[in-house]
Amino acid sequence: MEKSSSLNSTPSSERVHIGFFGMRNAGKSSVVNAILGQQMAIVSDVKGTTTDPVYKAMELLPLGPVVIIDTPGIDDEGELGALRIKKSRQVMNKSDGAVLIVDSLVGLSAEDQELITLFQKKQLPYLVVWNKSDETSVDFSQIPEVPSDKMIKVSAKTGDQITELKNRIAAMIPKEKPKFPIVSDLIQPMDFVVLVVPIDSAAPKGRLILPQQQTIRDVLDSNAVSIVVKETELEQTLASLGRKPKLVITDSQAFGKVSKITPDDILLTSFSILFARYKGNLSLAVEGAKALDSIEDGDTILISEGCTHHRQCDDIGTVKMPRWIKEYTGKEVNFEFTSGTEYPEDLSKYKMVVHCGGCMLNEREMKSRLAYSKDEGIPITNYGILIAYMKGILERSLRLFPDIAKKLS
Repeated sequence: MEKSSSLNSTPSSERVHIGFFGMRNAGKSSVVNAILGQQMAIVSDVKGTTTDPVYKAMELLPLGPVVIIDTPGIDDEGELGALRIKKSRQVMNKSDGAVLIVDSLVGLSAEDQELITLFQKKQLPYLVVWNKSDETSVDFSQIPEVPSDKMIKVSAKTGDQITELKNRIAAMIPKEKPKFPIVSDLIQPMDFVVLVVPIDSAAPKGRLILPQQQTIRDVLDSNAVSIVVKETELEQTLASLGRKPKLVITDSQAFGKVSKITPDDILLTSFSILFARYKGNLSLAVEGAKALDSIEDGDTILISEGCTHHRQCDDIGTVKMPRWIKEYTGKEVNFEFTSGTEYPEDLSKYKMVVHCGGCMLNEREMKSRLAYSKDEGIPITNYGILIAYMKGILERSLRLFPDIAKKLS
């Protein structure tokens, strides 16, 4: 998977994710390599060659920018095999479409049929691809378990029907739904927008983090003026601009300091709030923040991050957030932490969930996590919204979105 993004490339979180599933030795990796026209995945006659999901960001015509995910076999064995199967199933939560590879010489297994049921339950578009069509013939009329329009025969070995498979994959992905913009609908051409970007030991060397990059690009695309400063230079910057900026956008960790510096007649918000709206969960996250007021001694809060990174000595998720929550509530709270693809499907033990902004998660995975919370009645919010709530500045930060701000009353 891409380790970083430039302003000119499509981030992985914005790409269509296509998961490839199937039994060991069904030919998943061979089909993936045939589709890509390159050796992305190791291919072997030995069962279980793919031991962890393999990610590849690329352009897949006629679909466009995608992330292809090659998963371990769903019939893996032993304790490690069970973990690999779990990781394969987790891939479904981020997949916009699923491709099930079946060995035509073997036929549909019980595991294959279970996957098809899961695809349907999750309302995940899918195709069943019968590989090794050069070695045997398959009669779709004899396979009542799967609608014939969701099946295709291919040969990864000869390349037969691989182009048609690409077209079928593109056709099964729903057309992109309109999204909220990040900030472009809130500003006018030539407006000044000040972005406050703290640079500390946790900041990536030589680059900005993804939400900052995407926001800058959205400001530029709006023909507005983007001014990027550290929080230590904000006061002097505001004094020297000559006119008021339309908007100040801050990193969540600097929310308190930035709020004190920014005059009340200048709109203020955070990257976390903008991206919660962008991913369609701002209302839910604002409602979730209020759950902090009902926390009691002994309650457990899950703090979850969508990416993995080297933990710093004062890490926001594992150090700062628990400290701030304990200071705000005055309660003895228990905390559990997850990162990356790890996310519990059973949330019943938690009083609330505090999630990062989810910039490294695609829309489907973020929505699946929100759905788990909503289905189990567990409040969920994000870092920036909760920080603003604890500091008493969330209402001010939501002035841009008055309908959402009403939920605080």
